[in-house]
Amino acid sequence: MVDDEKGRIRRVFTYGTLKRGFWNHSLMQELMRSGDAVFLGNYRSEEKYPLVCGPYRVPFLLNLPGLGQRVMGELYAVSSHGLARMDELEGTSRGHYERLPIKLEAEEEAANAYFAHSSYAMELWIKNGRMGLSTYSEKEARGYVKRQDRPQHLTFLDHIHLFLSSSSSSSSSS
Repeated sequence: MVDDEKGRIRRVFTYGTLKRGFWNHSLMQELMRSGDAVFLGNYRSEEKYPLVCGPYRVPFLLNLPGLGQRVMGELYAVSSHGLARMDELEGTSRGHYERLPIKLEAEEEAANAYFAHSSYAMELWIKNGRMGLSTYSEKEARGYVKRQDRPQHLTFLDHIHLFLSSSSSSSSSS
């Protein structure tokens, strides 16, 4: 695996569509083929965090430690190139997600995870009835709409704000 400029490999905890069997896992497969990612195993967050679904059944991990449940996901070692590709997918420069540290059970060193941006995280928690998931599974993903199948005249943040302002709950917004 290619190291970053400081000789470090980042560990990234995935909990949603980047996991095996879900739509965006194709990015992880591409990164593994190019030597920019290695699957390390299945892990669970040490602390409880809310894992909720937003517009189009997109999963969001909320940086509200102590709320929700311990979250199941997959851990990858990722090169700097791989991390840049993941940051682009997750929209870190556009205010979609924030890459922040997360402690995992049976792991000394914190990994990184993509959390919903703090500008709308609490609203997502409230919109989901202050209830979080422990895993994003096929059941939760039912109704997921791929990016290319969403209305293209709106940004992802527009979709989030429309979802938050709608009167329906997350479970009926598929």
